[in-house]
Amino acid sequence: MYFSEFGFDDELMDSLDAMNFNEATPIQSQAIPVILDGKDLIACAQTGTGKTAAYLLPVIDHLLYTTPVGIDTVILVPTRELAIQIDQQMEGFGYYVPVNSTAIYGGNDSGEWGRQRKAIEDGADMVIATPGRLLQHMAMGYVDFSHVKHLILDEADRMLDMGFFDDIMQVVKQLPTDRQTLMFSATMPPKIRNLAKEILNDPAEISIAISKPAENIKQGAYVVYDPQKNPLIKSILKSRKDQSIIVFSSKKQSCKELAIALRRAGFNSGVIHSDLDQKTREDVLLQFRNHNINILVATDIIARGIDIKEIDMVINYDVPRDAEDYVHRIGRTARAQSSGEAYTLINENDMQAFGRIERLIEKEVEKLKLPEELGEGPAYNPGRRNASRNGHGGQQHGRQSQGKNSQGRSQGHRSSKNKHAHHSKGGKSNNAQSLPSAPETN
Repeated sequence: MYFSEFGFDDELMDSLDAMNFNEATPIQSQAIPVILDGKDLIACAQTGTGKTAAYLLPVIDHLLYTTPVGIDTVILVPTRELAIQIDQQMEGFGYYVPVNSTAIYGGNDSGEWGRQRKAIEDGADMVIATPGRLLQHMAMGYVDFSHVKHLILDEADRMLDMGFFDDIMQVVKQLPTDRQTLMFSATMPPKIRNLAKEILNDPAEISIAISKPAENIKQGAYVVYDPQKNPLIKSILKSRKDQSIIVFSSKKQSCKELAIALRRAGFNSGVIHSDLDQKTREDVLLQFRNHNINILVATDIIARGIDIKEIDMVINYDVPRDAEDYVHRIGRTARAQSSGEAYTLINENDMQAFGRIERLIEKEVEKLKLPEELGEGPAYNPGRRNASRNGHGGQQHGRQSQGKNSQGRSQGHRSSKNKHAHHSKGGKSNNAQSLPSAPETN
């Protein structure tokens, strides 16, 4: 289905044409007509399917045919990273239309708090917020949600996993009951169904199956003892000094230790984790984008949402906690029809988790032979629950046993705002995309 078939406003179509948006993705083709009809919606779609545009475009179109009084749309998201990403996408869509948005998230200085407060008090059309930070503003008494027409929950499963149910419900209680509510989630466990029953009214349902890793990603895995990990990483990297590579680690401490080891070994690398302040993370990411550093060691803080092009290789220092996170991690490479490589290091305690990944992607990932100088690794056995503490190679490698690690349109076209809408960005550089800290709880 083409965007020209949705009947969008001409100015919005100008924005889509400028951004080369021609053919809609499956989630967009199915969700946009439902949203334009004003129905509530629960949609299962993973990151990378185009779900952000699926809800932003019909809401923008609605705004162009109304005259909102104050805040029209509240979008709740689990992390600052996603809030910033959606706000930046709004910047593109809003270039030709008089619609504005603001991102509300924590971990900022007092100046950023002031910017957020002003945007809220001025009545930004769309408020894109993490629940905890939004509640802080609401507690100050200047947030007016009496005119909200749309509530959108993006990555609802992650918000519930992070313990945001009570925060979400506190926000919902302050919103008008005659709003349209849209919920997007990568998975649909019972807790998401229960939340939907709480806040949605006779919703339409859409399910887009999780996509498998792109065929142009060469996948491989090494079965290792923990002490073999760092030497193996160095062995992989030593012949690829001009390639852009991300090494993901689920554990912050492992991330720090590996980054130090790589720098000491002379690799041109940087590190991103939640203990670093926002400016430092942005600076490291900008250096990586500009190829001033070619190896980025990071926690899952950048596994979802951040769009970094031209990544040649992804290495999973450990197996992701959730099978779907594997798809998100290795999806950083082989973008826009390019090719890429993805390798995973599997220790004894992560075998069962990697077996779940192989079942999810419906493919057995090739287990590669370790470099001869590292000796033998453990035998791959995804059926066993815990690692054996005995066996070949234990003394040689000094291995340790570790725990696993459209609504109805009113008459008249909206034209009271400037042609080029202002987006509250807090003075951020267009070249560096902000990154989240640890999951926000306040």
